[in-house]
Amino acid sequence: MNLVYKKEYEVNPRTMALVAGYDEQGQIITEIIESDQCFYLKDCPSKIVDHSCRYFASSLEGRISGTKQVAGFTHKPPIVISQTMSMYFFPIISPKRKECSWIAHKYIRTYQGEKDHSTTITFTNGASINVPVSVGMISNQVQRTAQFRFSLEDRLKHSAPKNDVVAENYA
Repeated sequence: MNLVYKKEYEVNPRTMALVAGYDEQGQIITEIIESDQCFYLKDCPSKIVDHSCRYFASSLEGRISGTKQVAGFTHKPPIVISQTMSMYFFPIISPKRKECSWIAHKYIRTYQGEKDHSTTITFTNGASINVPVSVGMISNQVQRTAQFRFSLEDRLKHSAPKNDVVAENYA
């Protein structure tokens, strides 16, 4: 199989997952799964997520700190890369580990536990991946991400200034 590699990448609204894997030399690589294509990057997923957060004027560390402030989550916290583009992701293990894969919350259709205690996640486009964590852990991460998303959007909705627009007649 011929793997297509890219040199750089920013997470975008089509990104469904950043899955950690290994190349032939045993180095960490990331399989980037978008709604319409897949390719690879010779970097770990959390580094790509950090780079993407920086593109949107923050960092992975800043987004994790923000999640702690908004939702109180400190372990395997979900993050928002861009709230305006609805890019909410969660890690499957500690984001400090190079093997940490990231999943986009909005693209998950279903997830199912397997006999080997891994979980198969099926996306809205029918594509699926298998991750080496339990279905209970994925279920917890999906729920925590939904709770974080609701809390953040509710907070932003209530802190937005009211429109004090005055209509003027230019007759």
